[in-house]
Amino acid sequence: MPAPGFDLSGRLALVTGSSRGLGWGFAQALAEAGASVILHGRDAAALEARARSLAERGTPAAGTLRFDVTDGPAVAKAFAQLREAHGRLDILVNNAGTTVRKPVLETTDDDWQRVIDADLTACFRLSREALRLMVPQRRGRIIMISSIMGHLARPTIPAYIAAKTGLHGLVRALAVEFAKHGITVNAIAPGYFPTEANQPVRDDPTLNDWVVSSTPMGRWGEPAELGGAVVFLAGEASSYVTGTVITVDGGFTASL
Repeated sequence: MPAPGFDLSGRLALVTGSSRGLGWGFAQALAEAGASVILHGRDAAALEARARSLAERGTPAAGTLRFDVTDGPAVAKAFAQLREAHGRLDILVNNAGTTVRKPVLETTDDDWQRVIDADLTACFRLSREALRLMVPQRRGRIIMISSIMGHLARPTIPAYIAAKTGLHGLVRALAVEFAKHGITVNAIAPGYFPTEANQPVRDDPTLNDWVVSSTPMGRWGEPAELGGAVVFLAGEASSYVTGTVITVDGGFTASL
């Protein structure tokens, strides 16, 4: 049984991009803490498989939603369905995103816009829809999944860095505007964790060695190691925490 302040029983959560990768890890952590989780993705088969997995663990999903987070009308339709089915939302985890790896001089306007739309604009759009449900409830938790690249920079991902830096500003803006409604807005900034997006880094021996040697803990993170942060921010244990970014990076950003 979860400890007091970390028990999410009776809470309804939506985790975007939860059919795979870190999003699936967040969904599992919330479900294990007692939340009813709505899974999201665009691959129907993957969503069904994840829903079965949760059911087999005794933490059945509250449902699944398929939509493109960069499609405004699709997002509005999905939230209308959510409202009709559940009438509320307690926790939103904005996890879905993308990146483009190209030097600045090779990055097209379309490359730039695709990343900004998925990693920043979509988070605003989904948060706005969630807030329309949370404000009347006078409670809610919005958790943005950012990156240490919201604090730092490295070559070949300019749009991603701009989006994640902007996301930290959005966290602060929403936090100060909606605190009076009992809603907290925070972010988690993971360091290097294995995902499809950074597979090229893991496949490159030089880059992989650089990640390991630059991380004081001497290894990549495990997705399950992000679970504590998301459960903390989703529960009553973080009731006085808003407008902040929790960095989970094995000491990467603390090291010279």
